[in-house]
Amino acid sequence: MRVKPQIGVRRSPLNPLITPADVKPSFPDWEVLGAFNAGVAECGDEIVLLLRVAERPRQTDPGKVTVPVLRADASGFGESSVCIVELDRIDPDLDFSDLRVVKNRRGETIYLTTLSHLRVARSRDGERFTIDEQPSVVPAGPLETWGIEDPRITKIDDRFLVTYSAVSEKGVAVGLLSTRDFRSFTREGTILAPTNKDVVLFPEKINGKYMMVHRPVPEGIGKPEMWIAESPDLIHWGNHRFLMGISESGWDSARIGAGCVPIRTDEGWLLLYHGADSGHRYCMGAVLLDLNDPGRVIARTAEPFMSPEAEYETTGFFAGVVFACGAIVKDGRVTMYYGVSDESTASATFQLEEVFNLLK
Repeated sequence: MRVKPQIGVRRSPLNPLITPADVKPSFPDWEVLGAFNAGVAECGDEIVLLLRVAERPRQTDPGKVTVPVLRADASGFGESSVCIVELDRIDPDLDFSDLRVVKNRRGETIYLTTLSHLRVARSRDGERFTIDEQPSVVPAGPLETWGIEDPRITKIDDRFLVTYSAVSEKGVAVGLLSTRDFRSFTREGTILAPTNKDVVLFPEKINGKYMMVHRPVPEGIGKPEMWIAESPDLIHWGNHRFLMGISESGWDSARIGAGCVPIRTDEGWLLLYHGADSGHRYCMGAVLLDLNDPGRVIARTAEPFMSPEAEYETTGFFAGVVFACGAIVKDGRVTMYYGVSDESTASATFQLEEVFNLLK
């Protein structure tokens, strides 16, 4: 019997570090269902998490589902700028089986069940966080009427650049923010059209160009796999190339996507990525990319280095999910912050050297 390689992943004893109960809703009669999939950065002497906060109006009628949608022409983020759509649970034309979305009888997503924004949490020790009481970045405009999600943070020069998913009935696009202090943010615009997501930026120019890994979601032909692209200015992206695909079977056979910002090592760029199987079980793996040509894969883990195992990872809003959007590396030790069950935020530590031992 073949023994699967493993690494010494140490989950924080304080996990989950942040739960929905720790986050104040945007409006008095709303509830927070998720505080997860956070971008991560070191800013001064603090560890900063940029949380995805998923919320909705409190559900008061067991026979109804109320869904929040931002008005496309909204000039701000307030209760008057959000439309509340009331749906009948017994409507035969609607499918509520996935708690995250509402689908029609053709299997098409017609609503999300929550509206997400981004919120800052700060910590001195990386485990005990103070969470801002108000949203830090809110959805705005026609491409964000269903919310903004899953930020990744890359520091380039003196700016922190935040890529995120912009969700609307038009699909999932990729937006870009910038900040220097996580107190004020500048919108840099939409950098990839629908449908695309899971974008991470490399922390330095390579051969004079900025680089990104992204994950198109083809319809009809193609699969949800990772691509790489380059840019002269972080806004205009081209020279898109296929990077790596899903496996034929197993843990990453349904979809894959970049997780944390690429880590520069002597051996190459180490990219921690997520993979899911047909049962929507999300795990974390790793791939090593060439330092000078990150479009070339050097090695890839055959098995995940982290899978849903802890109780808070195997139960919850959407159980069986570990999904990382950021990590901090110091002296060869990785602290990875990750979403659990599309609900809460946790952290785990491991050694870079152990991940390299898994790469084949």
